[in-house]
Amino acid sequence: MAAVGIGGTGASPRVLGLVTEAYGGTGGIAQYNRDFWDALARVPGLGALDLLARRGDGEGAPARIRLHRPRPGRTAYAATALGLAAALRPDIVICGHLFMAGLAAAAARLGGARLAVQLHGIEIWRETGAVRRAALERADLALCVSRDTRARLLSATGLAPERVRVLPNTVGEDYVPGPRGEDPGATRILLSVGRLDAREAYKGHDAVIACLPHLLAGGHDVIYRIAGEGDDRPRLEALAQARGLAGRVRFLGAVPRPDLPALYRAADLFVLPSRGEGFGIVFLEAMACGTPALGLAEGGAVDPLGGLGRAVPIGTLAESIAAELARTAGGRDEAERRALAGRVRARFGRPLFEEGVAHALARLGAGPALPAAHPGPHA
Repeated sequence: MAAVGIGGTGASPRVLGLVTEAYGGTGGIAQYNRDFWDALARVPGLGALDLLARRGDGEGAPARIRLHRPRPGRTAYAATALGLAAALRPDIVICGHLFMAGLAAAAARLGGARLAVQLHGIEIWRETGAVRRAALERADLALCVSRDTRARLLSATGLAPERVRVLPNTVGEDYVPGPRGEDPGATRILLSVGRLDAREAYKGHDAVIACLPHLLAGGHDVIYRIAGEGDDRPRLEALAQARGLAGRVRFLGAVPRPDLPALYRAADLFVLPSRGEGFGIVFLEAMACGTPALGLAEGGAVDPLGGLGRAVPIGTLAESIAAELARTAGGRDEAERRALAGRVRARFGRPLFEEGVAHALARLGAGPALPAAHPGPHA
C-alpha cells in the first residue's frame, strides 16, 4: 500500500503518544495501548513514533518506537509532555486516556498537530468536566472500544458522529485452544480474571460468589477461581468465608501474563458479571482459548459477547451459569472450542485491528490509502 503524508504532502507524519501505561504495564488499557502502538509501528510511511507513559518499564516495545522515561507525577508528566510537543513538533498527538485529554489538546495546539483521543469505557460514563469536554470536542478523531462507549461519548459531547470511530480490542496470538493441563474430574471450574480494586467492585466477583449456593444445591460440583489482586480481596475473602464457601472460592492472586492462556483453557466457563465494562478484553481472551464466556447484557460487554458468548440480565445470573454448565455437562467438545476460537479471530483478530488502526490514521490524513472501512465492529 502506498503511504501518504499529512494533507497528502508525502511527508512522513510524526506521532507523539501520551498514555497512562503501555509496555510493562498491566490491565486492559495497557494491553490496548500496546496493541495500538504495535500496529502503528507496522504502518508504512510514518515518521518518528514517540511514546510517553506515566508508568511501565517499556518491556516488549518495538524498536521503531522511541520510549521516553516514564513520569508518574502529574506535574512532571505534564511538563515533559509539553516539552516533547514543543521540541518534536509532532503532526499527530494520540491521547491514550480521557484523563489526559486536556494535556493532549494543549500539546497538539503547540505545533498545530491533529489530535486523536482514545476512550475505553467507564471514564466517559461520569461527568467529563469542562476542560476534558472541550478537549474532546477539539479532537479530530475519537477512538472508542465499543458501540456503547461511542454512544455515551456522542451523548456527552458535541462531537460530530463522523469523528467518532469504534476500534475494539484485539486478542494476542498466544490465546488459542489447547490441552486443559489438569483433570479436575467431575468438578466444574468457573473463572474470573481482573483487578480486585475496591473502586471497581462493579466487576461482579461478589455476584458470582452469591450464585455458588444455588449452583451447589442444583447438583453442580463447582470451584470458582479468581485471578487478580487488589484491595478488594479481603472483602471478597470475608464474603466467601461468611457463606461457608472458603473451600469453593480460590484466590489465585496476580497471574503472570504468559500463564493466562493455560488458566483460561482449564476453566469450564469464564464468567464476569461486570456492570461497568467499556469492552472486556478478558471475554475475548477466554473465548480465543475456546472457553465459553458469560457476562451481563450491559455496557460495552455486549460487543465481545454478542454472537460469541452469553450476555444475560443480572437477575438471571445464577440460572444462566447453571444452564451453561448443564449444556456442557457431557464433557469438553474440542471441535466446538476450536470453532469458538475461530469466530473470535474472525471478528477481533490482529489483522482486522491493524486495519482499523490504519483507517484511523487515514482519517487523520496519514498512513496508507485504504478501501472503505470493514463493516464489522470497526465501523
